[in-house]
Amino acid sequence: MKSIVPVRRLALAVSAAAALVVSGAVQAADTIKVGILHSLSGTMAISETTLKDTMLMLIEEQNKKGGLLGKKLEPVVVDPASNWPLFAEKARELIQKDKVAAIFGCWTSVSRKSVLPVVEELKTPLFYPVQYEGEESSKYVFYTGAAPNQQAIPAVDYLMDQGVKRWVLAGTDYVYPRTTNKILEAYLKAKGVKDGDIMINYTPFGHSDWQSIVADIKKFGSAGKKTAVVSTINGDANVPFYKELGNQGISAEDIPVVAFSVGEEELSGIDTKPLVGHLAAWNYFMSVDADVNDEFIEAWHKFIKKEDRVTNDPMEAHYIGFNMWVKAVEKAGTTDPEKVVDAMVGVTAPNLSGGYSAMMPNHHITKPVLIGEIQDDGQFEIVYSTPGLVVGDAWSDFLPGSKDLIADWRKPLSCGNYNVKTGKCSGQNY
Repeated sequence: MKSIVPVRRLALAVSAAAALVVSGAVQAADTIKVGILHSLSGTMAISETTLKDTMLMLIEEQNKKGGLLGKKLEPVVVDPASNWPLFAEKARELIQKDKVAAIFGCWTSVSRKSVLPVVEELKTPLFYPVQYEGEESSKYVFYTGAAPNQQAIPAVDYLMDQGVKRWVLAGTDYVYPRTTNKILEAYLKAKGVKDGDIMINYTPFGHSDWQSIVADIKKFGSAGKKTAVVSTINGDANVPFYKELGNQGISAEDIPVVAFSVGEEELSGIDTKPLVGHLAAWNYFMSVDADVNDEFIEAWHKFIKKEDRVTNDPMEAHYIGFNMWVKAVEKAGTTDPEKVVDAMVGVTAPNLSGGYSAMMPNHHITKPVLIGEIQDDGQFEIVYSTPGLVVGDAWSDFLPGSKDLIADWRKPLSCGNYNVKTGKCSGQNY
């Protein structure tokens, strides 16, 4: 009889373990999983960790409202570690293993392009929150950051209005700066700018020795014509670049720089004196005067528990994209990715400037364009804004291979690169 007690205990333990497994499965089924695909280590962690925290805040706030479709949202955070191929692997893991309903993530274009074939194969939406070079439209990607016509082109127009005649296109050597500058070069030439008045330069990630390049910029700007730098320089290389401008006596009045990758997060914690007066083009600045922005900043500080933490443009893009996804799920009455993707077009959500952004048939959104001047406190004084919202273009009007293409994911067209001249979809359609 002595052996009966352990056997019973074993049976009870097995039964309890089984109950826990069943309970866990039920619990998992009672949540809607949301994938967060941002680098928490490596070179991009300085920018992407904030976006991970933004998503956690948005999910927490939605859960306080009762969740979605009667279920709580469950964030699933992974770290692709600034490793571009690992982004694809982690995206596949989120979809196949964790069964997420959507993914919010990526920063660089190369990371997005790594993930693109995965989300298309597994038919799961990706919300991409950073400005990019355009020339793309996927059924399963929603581009909530700026396309070139929502950042680069308006910035050049602003500088032209300020009398700029000569142009330095300076960028980090990868796909976003190269494609953006290709578009800008074509745009400038269409505006009558001569080849000799355009200087193009690329440097690697982390470039630190700017002495000779800045000397070349200074010489280029001494031809008697107003000169400006249009900067697609990314990451840490910006700090020594602006310092070298100061070292060589180049002020914002002499040769203004308008940057597309310098925002509040990048300015936080560094000496902004060499940058004061230079410009940045975004769709949102923390200094925007709007009640909804004040509420967002207050919620962010409360969530992150640091009053000095800044907000920035990609954070707003996640704010817009997440709220659009919530509305599309409610509209579809399900988290089924295919139905949600179809429901996304036409959905509107508040932006942080006090208006509403809409998801267009090309999976880009409407946004205001703002030009801000860097202040010594690391914030921006807004010196220009478009009178209304600008519709993001998937394909540039200024590139020969793109100007005849449109994207429209509504049925019956359902095509990301429809050629209006040939009447054919030249890529994948659904």
